[in-house]
Amino acid sequence: MMGTLFSDLALGFQAVMQPHAFLALAGGVMLGLIVGVIPGLNDSIAISILIPITFVMEPLIGLIMLVGIYVASCYGGSFAAILVGIPGTASSVVTTQDGYPMTQKGLAGQALSISTASSVFGGIFSTLVLMFAAPWLAKQALRFGPAEYFALAVFGLSTIAGMGGSSILRSLISGVLGLLISTIGMSPQLGYPRFYFGNANLLDGIPFVPALIGLFGITSIMGMASSAASNGQKSDAEKVVANRIGSFRLGRDLVHRLLPVWLISAVLGTCIGIIPGAGMIMAVYLAYEIARRRTPGELEFGTGIPEGIAAPETANNATVGGSMVPLLSLGVPGNSTSALFLGALMIHGLRPGPMLFIEQPVIGYGILAAFLIGNILMGGMGLLVARFMSGLLLSIPQPLLGGAVAAFCAVGSYSMGNNIFNVLIMLIFGVLGFAMKKLDLPMSPMILAMVLGTMAESSLQQALVISRGSYSIFYTRPIALGLLIVAAWFFFVPIVQLFISRIRATGKSAAR
Repeated sequence: MMGTLFSDLALGFQAVMQPHAFLALAGGVMLGLIVGVIPGLNDSIAISILIPITFVMEPLIGLIMLVGIYVASCYGGSFAAILVGIPGTASSVVTTQDGYPMTQKGLAGQALSISTASSVFGGIFSTLVLMFAAPWLAKQALRFGPAEYFALAVFGLSTIAGMGGSSILRSLISGVLGLLISTIGMSPQLGYPRFYFGNANLLDGIPFVPALIGLFGITSIMGMASSAASNGQKSDAEKVVANRIGSFRLGRDLVHRLLPVWLISAVLGTCIGIIPGAGMIMAVYLAYEIARRRTPGELEFGTGIPEGIAAPETANNATVGGSMVPLLSLGVPGNSTSALFLGALMIHGLRPGPMLFIEQPVIGYGILAAFLIGNILMGGMGLLVARFMSGLLLSIPQPLLGGAVAAFCAVGSYSMGNNIFNVLIMLIFGVLGFAMKKLDLPMSPMILAMVLGTMAESSLQQALVISRGSYSIFYTRPIALGLLIVAAWFFFVPIVQLFISRIRATGKSAAR
């Protein structure tokens, strides 16, 4: 059995290494990097635009080009996140928190190298899982029902308590605000419109990508404008540090330090990617929170900590391979991008699922080989683009950079449905983000709650319908119960630790 698998994989690698196939994969990786850099664009948009172009290509060539875009786009979003503090894609939101502070310290090169190494590690790990354990893992993912999805959403929301460090109250306020925003639109169970203020554009809820662009892009531009005077008062030495790229080399000690973070985040990202509908955003936030809790207390996340880049970047690329497990094993898409892959396969007359590897082994195993080779290519090509991008972006004067960013933000928001209303949402959330920054309210809890609020609400209602209103469904199903127990631990431990630290501090001050 294993010998047959290796011979089939060798057939796939042989097909992908043909010159025209390899060039298509490399072109897809480069296009994915470019798509990731531009705020508002993402893999789903790029793949949906390019699927019609693949009609004139051989099926394998067209599909592996789409693979290249998929594996590279979420990594490409880290460039702008690290260099200018604006995430190119939704999955690179968390990377901004420690990536941009590292750039401000003159460590942009190291931050970009950490992002590259982490993305390649996560991508290769999930691809190996996809190759050797996909059928069994896909069957386990099908055990998730509404009760398990609700527990998973609660697990994700439970990390909000720890996102604000010592200020748990601010994190909870931000999280509640995100949950309130997630209720805008149609009720998932009753289909009744809520809080849409008579505007039909809000019936589907707040458009997430334009809101995200506003929270980071417009907020960053407003921050540049408000700090223009203080920037002029900086010493020459401070200006040199802020514009220094630094070395791209990762020392052996740093690699050894990040290895546990890579392993944990890769496993987490792959597992969440396998679960249909769980989403990449949840994976990166959970990976970041777990890394934060494992890191010694003297290292404060959000100030430019290498683990703060390694965890989310590993998790988001691990989610890519994980999302293909149910698609290629069972024909069930794991997320919106893999659903586009499903459409691309069917358009080319291919049957997704186990029959793909029996009826078209060259294409089936060629896709698996393309994922592995694409991640390796992403590492080399990514570092070349990172070196070019870092020098270019850090050399642009701030007023010119702010104008360019504003233009990209507006175009990216408008491109999500070609609707000018999205630009208005971008501006509103830009002002909201700037106000939260001034009030020292963290934005991460609000973003996570916006993503998971709808999932939690719809899953709760579906579970109660199945159980006829009985909440016993949440503690009689082992997976749901286990996730809820872990969620309670994640929520209450930071609160207990904060109380203990304050009691100790009070005791020490009283002793003096």
